[in-house]
Amino acid sequence: MDSIVRGATGQQPQDRPDDPAQPVRARRVFYIPGYDPIHPRRYRELYRKESAAQAEISAYQISIQAQATGSKGQGQRPYGWQVTAEIDGAQVQTEFSVLVWSDIVRDSMDASIAGTYLQLARTAWIYIASGTLRRLMRLRKGPVIAALYPVGMLLVQALLALLLLWACGAAWAAAIALLFDQPPWYALLPGWGGGALAAAVLLRWFKKQDGKFFAYYLMHDYAYSAASRGENPPELEARIAAFKQEIAAALAAGDIEELLVVGHSSGAHVGVSVLADLIREGLPETCPEIGFLTLGQVVPMVSFLPRASRLRRDLQYLSQRDEIAWIDVSAPGDGCAFALCDPVAVSGVAPADKRWPLVFSAAFTQTLSPARWAELRWRFFRLHFQYLCAFDQPGDYDYFRITAGAQTLRQRYRTRQASASRIDVPVSKYTSVSPE
Repeated sequence: MDSIVRGATGQQPQDRPDDPAQPVRARRVFYIPGYDPIHPRRYRELYRKESAAQAEISAYQISIQAQATGSKGQGQRPYGWQVTAEIDGAQVQTEFSVLVWSDIVRDSMDASIAGTYLQLARTAWIYIASGTLRRLMRLRKGPVIAALYPVGMLLVQALLALLLLWACGAAWAAAIALLFDQPPWYALLPGWGGGALAAAVLLRWFKKQDGKFFAYYLMHDYAYSAASRGENPPELEARIAAFKQEIAAALAAGDIEELLVVGHSSGAHVGVSVLADLIREGLPETCPEIGFLTLGQVVPMVSFLPRASRLRRDLQYLSQRDEIAWIDVSAPGDGCAFALCDPVAVSGVAPADKRWPLVFSAAFTQTLSPARWAELRWRFFRLHFQYLCAFDQPGDYDYFRITAGAQTLRQRYRTRQASASRIDVPVSKYTSVSPE
């Protein structure tokens, strides 16, 4: 690992020549969730609760209200809310929108027990046979363990079901043997039939309890991208196009100083493609500052796959653009993310004139109090959402200052150095950016 952990370039963000450095009075935020089947109101309530906690800790004012309705003829706006904040003496209005793809997630999770085990076999084969799993293990062990967890847990559940089947069949056979010296073979069938029924009931129970085990959820997550070997499924491509249109409309409105796209977890690689398509299509002549914030990204899980050329091409393209400021935040304490892994560099597509992303750590062990860290350090899924939550001892990463404060993302991190311990060397076996 030491051979690929470095920060030799000293990369830091650059100002655009025409950057006016004016304070933000109005902002539009588009949040792209990860692979999550839950209704987006979850994110509104999380923002409400955690922003209030951070405001109390950091001594600023922030509140949220229901989303304003659009003018007649504008059509249905994405799910969202309004944020009013006074931070460091500046008042800012922010409209927050969630770009929803939870319906696609739910559809992809609609698999039977048998279907999920087929997904397990297919997904494991794709990652192992392609060499992708071995390459991923050279980055961070945490997310690879998280990827192997559902495989192990589902196999344990299957083993327990088989043991129950055998126990029921053996117990029936022993009982029959007490009654008959040489029982006919068909006399054993009720025992094995009852065992099969008991095994099926046990497997159904495990699936119903997946809110505690997360085995089925994670298996569906990894299987979704692996099924097409990294190529976006048609329904996701269509949703990316719809997201691009939503953002383009907000840019064209001309009533904001900053448009900020936030991609969390799997939402990071969705956001990469959305913004790459948006910039290729052409931005308005008068355009607000565009920021791109990726949090707890898992880009290598997709970009390392054989047919992920579209994502690799978008990563390469976006890393060169001065139309955006791209900041990537993660933390080694988050075992579900590829912490401090530069998604462009490790995917093997970094161009000579690479500008982005600026990669640095949220440093959970320093920004959370010792008591809070002790409470959360083994709650892996909760830690994966910590980027969207309050910090007891915030450093230069504060989600609510970023999304509701008076500085643009570019201004805020204009002089921030990348983390020295980031991983920024090519690791992926597959680096093609040409369409298949």
